Amino acid sequence: MTTFLRARFSEGPVFCLHQEEDSEEEPKLKYERLSNGVTEILQNDAASCMTVHDKFLALGTHFGKVFLLDIQGNVTQKYDVSSVKINQISLDESGEHVGICSEDGKVQVFGLYTREGFHESFDCPVKVVALHPQFSRSNYKQFVTGGNKLLLYERNWLNRWKTVTLHEGEGTITNVKWRANLIAWANNLGVKIFDFSTKQRITNVLRDNVSLRPDMYPCSLCWKDDATLIVGWGTSIKICAVKERNPTEVRDLPNRYVEIVSAFETEFFICGLAPLADQLVSLFFVQEHLDQMDEEVRARPRLDIIQPLAESCEEISSDALSVRFYQDNECRDYRLEHSEGESLFYIISPKDIVVAKERDQDDHIDWLLEKKKYEEALMAAEISFKNIKRHDVQKIGMAYINHLVENGDYDAAARKCQKVLGKNMELWENEVYRFKTIGQLKAISQYLPRGDLRLRPAIYEMILHEFLKTDYEGFATLIREWPGELYNNMAIVQAVNDHLKRDPTNSTLLTTLAELYTYDQRYDRALEIYLRLRHKDVYQLIHKHNLFSSIEDKIVLLMEFDKEVRKRNKPRETSHLYLNCTTWLPSPLNVSFLIIPSPLTCV
Repeated sequence: MTTFLRARFSEGPVFCLHQEEDSEEEPKLKYERLSNGVTEILQNDAASCMTVHDKFLALGTHFGKVFLLDIQGNVTQKYDVSSVKINQISLDESGEHVGICSEDGKVQVFGLYTREGFHESFDCPVKVVALHPQFSRSNYKQFVTGGNKLLLYERNWLNRWKTVTLHEGEGTITNVKWRANLIAWANNLGVKIFDFSTKQRITNVLRDNVSLRPDMYPCSLCWKDDATLIVGWGTSIKICAVKERNPTEVRDLPNRYVEIVSAFETEFFICGLAPLADQLVSLFFVQEHLDQMDEEVRARPRLDIIQPLAESCEEISSDALSVRFYQDNECRDYRLEHSEGESLFYIISPKDIVVAKERDQDDHIDWLLEKKKYEEALMAAEISFKNIKRHDVQKIGMAYINHLVENGDYDAAARKCQKVLGKNMELWENEVYRFKTIGQLKAISQYLPRGDLRLRPAIYEMILHEFLKTDYEGFATLIREWPGELYNNMAIVQAVNDHLKRDPTNSTLLTTLAELYTYDQRYDRALEIYLRLRHKDVYQLIHKHNLFSSIEDKIVLLMEFDKEVRKRNKPRETSHLYLNCTTWLPSPLNVSFLIIPSPLTCV
């Protein structure tokens, strides 16, 4: 028996998972150490076995104690059963009755909420105990124990216990699991299954590697469902399906038989098995060979998820676990228990209990963010926004924008603002000022909100001033695209005029100024600029805004512009300018046909 010394548990990270840090494969499980009351228990004692119910845990120790724990590891009840090692604990499905056996031959079966119970001591160690799954509901209160023989206990109608030997003569019973009407147990030679409903033994699955000591490398048994048993022994795993026999077959055979649907070898020694959908969770004892010395050392145990095939398996994931004092542990010191309701897996070792659970969507997003896969993280959060608890879609989006900015992809960052910032005005303005700080206002300008949500006019004016300093064409584009009510029109007009003082003939600035005047309904000034520039929109401006009274003093300019247009256009390409209700003039103005009153009066 391994000796466990009292240990001082160091502070620090709860649990360390060893994987390739640069691996692009996302882990399937996450881990945490079971602490609280468990920490104190394992400082002074050592775990020998544990069983799991959906509502609580039952932990047995090497010093003969049994502790009931809540899911967080807090002690709710303590039983002093023996002075030596607790070998196994069994609970019925209701969690109302518990069975306990110990190395000194004691067996106790009792109700957690009642006084009824069974207490017996034998003259040899009792290695295993298993309650009938419906023990609390049954009138017969059946359970089995195993040492050098497998015994069935059943209470009769006189309230006395009756004992039946189910099997003996093949060495020590090292494991037993009861599911529905099927009892599976392992001894030195192999695994047997007993059909409790027909009182028949239906199979014998032989042990493969007989060179391994069964007490050092014990058999692992796990029922996947009411008709599928998973057997792990040494490095061999077998999946056994219990099936109904055809009634037309020989009558003296059992009603059921077992078919091995999958059998394969593993690299390491098996310490425990548990189902995970159609896959298996396997706990392995690992020994490493030192190159400089001709010896093997005990390494960290591994928890693998594997996909069984008919004659082999596919590794889905593999994690090396930093279990406390793993260097001192043997294969028999590890156990794997699981909670079927929540897919929780408990790795039990003498000085440590680690809980593994499937990663949820929050964990998936954590991994994506850690790998800087921000776009995938944002997409995952948007799809599962109702289910995520620790993450916020907008915060992930902001992290993505920050990442793009840090990498210099300013246009992509600005484009992502539309989706991420939504209608949050404060975030929008913060981002605009950040883009200003890094000199990238132009990048975000085309994505600013201009519909129902509008920022303060100062934000738009700041961007217009930036373009006016460096990019006249870009400035003109924004003036055409942005609604005039986004900014203070007079302030921008003044800024354009200031620039025209330095560059009075710049056609881009003049055209933009005319557009600003048009929005401000100062059509006469806009018309003057268009005529000065010989701009093609002059006639449209006159007609659209009924500016006939404004062209009295600009006839000469119109005539000069008309001559230029006639030179460029073919003679028949003419349109008409409507001056009043009854008068049509050719447009561009054809002075050879035009009689202009003096002064020109336009209605």
